[in-house]
Amino acid sequence: MQLTVLTLAFAVGGLAQVTDSQIPFPNVTYPDAISPNPNAVLGAQTNQTSPPKYPSPWGSGSGEWAEAYRKAITIVEKLTLEEKVNLTTGSGWQQEQCVGQTGGVPRLGIRGQCLQDSPVGVRYTDFVSLFPAGINVGATWDRRLAYERGKAMGFENRDKGITVLLGPNAGALGRSPASGRNWEGFSPDPYLTGKLFADSIRGIQSTGVQACAKHYVGNEQEHFRQTPESRDYGFNITQPGSSNIDDQTLHELYVWPFADAVKAGVASVMCSYNLVNNSQACQNSYLLNHVLKSELGFQGYVMSDWQATAAGVPAILAGLDMTMAGDIRFGDGLSYFGPNLTIAVLNGTVPQWRLDDMVTRILAGWYLVGGDAEVPDPNFQSWTPDTFGAVHAHVGSSWGTGLVNQHVDVRREHGRLIREIGAASTVLLKNTHDALPLDGTARLTAVFGEDAGSNPNGPNGCRNHACDVGTLAVGWGSGQASSPYLISPDAAIQHEVVSRFGSYESITNNSAFTQINALARRVRDVAGVCIVFANADSGEGFANVDGNYGDRNNLTLWQGADAVIANVSATCNNTVVVIHSVGAVEIDQYKENPNITAILWAGLPGEQSGYAIADVLFGRVNPGAKLPFTMGRNRSDYGADVLYLPNQEVPQYNFQEGVFIDHRGFDHRNVTPVYEFGFGLSYTTFNYSSLTVEKLDVADYKPTAGTSGPAPTYGTIDNDTSAHTFPKNITRIPLYVYPWLNSTNLSEAYGAANFGDNSFIPEDALNGSSFEHPPPSGPNGGNQGLWDILYHIRVNVTNTGHIIGDEVPQLYISLGGPYDPKIVLRGFERVRIDPGKTLQVTFPLARRDISNWDTDLQDWVVSQHVKTVYVGSSSRDLPLSVVLE
Repeated sequence: MQLTVLTLAFAVGGLAQVTDSQIPFPNVTYPDAISPNPNAVLGAQTNQTSPPKYPSPWGSGSGEWAEAYRKAITIVEKLTLEEKVNLTTGSGWQQEQCVGQTGGVPRLGIRGQCLQDSPVGVRYTDFVSLFPAGINVGATWDRRLAYERGKAMGFENRDKGITVLLGPNAGALGRSPASGRNWEGFSPDPYLTGKLFADSIRGIQSTGVQACAKHYVGNEQEHFRQTPESRDYGFNITQPGSSNIDDQTLHELYVWPFADAVKAGVASVMCSYNLVNNSQACQNSYLLNHVLKSELGFQGYVMSDWQATAAGVPAILAGLDMTMAGDIRFGDGLSYFGPNLTIAVLNGTVPQWRLDDMVTRILAGWYLVGGDAEVPDPNFQSWTPDTFGAVHAHVGSSWGTGLVNQHVDVRREHGRLIREIGAASTVLLKNTHDALPLDGTARLTAVFGEDAGSNPNGPNGCRNHACDVGTLAVGWGSGQASSPYLISPDAAIQHEVVSRFGSYESITNNSAFTQINALARRVRDVAGVCIVFANADSGEGFANVDGNYGDRNNLTLWQGADAVIANVSATCNNTVVVIHSVGAVEIDQYKENPNITAILWAGLPGEQSGYAIADVLFGRVNPGAKLPFTMGRNRSDYGADVLYLPNQEVPQYNFQEGVFIDHRGFDHRNVTPVYEFGFGLSYTTFNYSSLTVEKLDVADYKPTAGTSGPAPTYGTIDNDTSAHTFPKNITRIPLYVYPWLNSTNLSEAYGAANFGDNSFIPEDALNGSSFEHPPPSGPNGGNQGLWDILYHIRVNVTNTGHIIGDEVPQLYISLGGPYDPKIVLRGFERVRIDPGKTLQVTFPLARRDISNWDTDLQDWVVSQHVKTVYVGSSSRDLPLSVVLE
């Protein structure tokens, strides 16, 4: 499928000419990965496009948004044209305190929005917490912890003066395990991601801070996400890569968690850098106008990723409401919005109703969460750690200096929660002969591996964490945050052993082979325990770490850890392996190694890393985490991979695997994983019994029909161009993005393009009379019938062991169609059960959960195929099943 005619023009060339000597690693293709669904293949072709969808729907202010819209409209009615434009436009890169900051309306007490990374903590400032990554929250399978983490991050952002937290993240979803930013999200499974995404949003917004759901959509790799960045790496491309996705896959996989976000009341959505079906995601009228704002009934605002705005009028008419960071390229002082938006409204290429809708949505998001009353002014500056400095960092101290950092400590006692999530997200993959938990009586405990130790340059020794030195607590890029401290596994385990007056040694130099072998032999001889730490890193594409341009080059361990594991396990017959990684790694060789008695995946646990793993190793916490992704034997098992070399001047990512990513793909192709999705051991055991189904009496589904009312406008606009030039009393900061004009002649002002020319405007883009409601549409998440609960599925879970433990019962459904996955996740609940006790778990099944997207009807339908429910402890351990009526 896909999208709008308002893309910037680009040339489509042939394959790039690359010699074998220039290829650092192969572009892998897997013929067996192709979905048998012909629609997925036909809908994911090179250079495909899709029909435009106009006009951009105006918000209705329905449901929980009603009061926020009322307040917003009251303000918008009073605004001048420039004040409206000011609220939609970033002031420019490094011109204010935050990574993104809009203008405000001082005369009405409306401050500019302060938008700040990241989804693991407040980026670019001090005295903040470094939280576990999203992938760790995914591993907890715990909605309470997702909410509490979101709430804690919301408080820290609020107390720093931030109005919009740029997170959480559901894109990249995780199409390829090597994708650089998978760790920022929760899981490649859309259902698991959707639930944890929504609860994170609720937690953030409970504090008065707006959440920003990102990156919408198809942002599944870092290679070729931006043209200038790619050229810096030597790739000759003319546009970002295009994610080519068929309509069914788009709805059932990639948009699915964003529907949960809209249902949860998310205030803003960030569109991504990539093209989708050869139209920029931030001016893609099908994605923004039709799917997000119409089908899902999104009432908030759409902001661009930083430098992802590719045009002004076309993007605005396609549904973009706010441009970030405001300038076209960082620090150039130019903008597609700003004065060009002022011009566009005056010359009629952007109708007033569209601008009013943009501003109403932006202000309503602020009022929805109570941010107008809760959030103070920013008390930090992103661009320097110093207390005093330039007020406008980009142009320097000559334009004002002062107190820019107040160094406010906003952490409270969030370290307790971080430690809890770190332990709760540690997955026990192997535990031969009950090697774990350790009881502290080993005669000698030895820890090996660079990943166990500290970065000698400090926990924040690499800007943006763009290195892999010492233990890995977070990936790199805009998704990271500074750490107030970092408890290394070496320090925590040493404290654990020494506090019991035991013997402890560690080697954190992975090249010290002689010393490693000698220590491993000593541990074996005295019947001690060897604990080896290993990691694998990735991050955002603007940083190149050891030749990895954001995306990982492979799925192997980093820092030479495989050699350390091999050396230690060759000698020490009680070797425990702990992995800190951004996702799946190749560890098949360790699963059957008899000397490796235990394997744990600990992800990216944040600042309390060492304490969290010690809690699990020494039994204070009984592991209850489950893998949020699949561990395969090698990268070809996954069926979808990163495109590492451009296949034309506009790289084409053809998602022909359809919905069959991660565990769905393994099942579809009958590939046996090393450890399956949803797998995780415990120090106790559980039994499942008594699966029952209760069918609820619910009204039939009614597709939405009809049209909206006309677009409202608020206030009047003075069409006299002289009323919109720069005020005489303003001091103009160089390269700052302002809303005013520098000339009364619109054809000359600000170098405006397309003056008086509306030939590029699509049909109906300026039509404010009405828009048609598609069948699945409805305010705040789509047609309410999709969210109706049709069934309650109940199962008994018994703790058959001798200690209290957490289990995650999982419910999967076979939708029964010839092109459906064998099973899809549709329920989970993390529960704590005392030894010998039984707990009944109830799963609600919504109509959406048992539906498929029908591309002909353009609606969700429950097919006539038999629906079978399966319940168990992982995607491949499902002992109970029942057929739904």
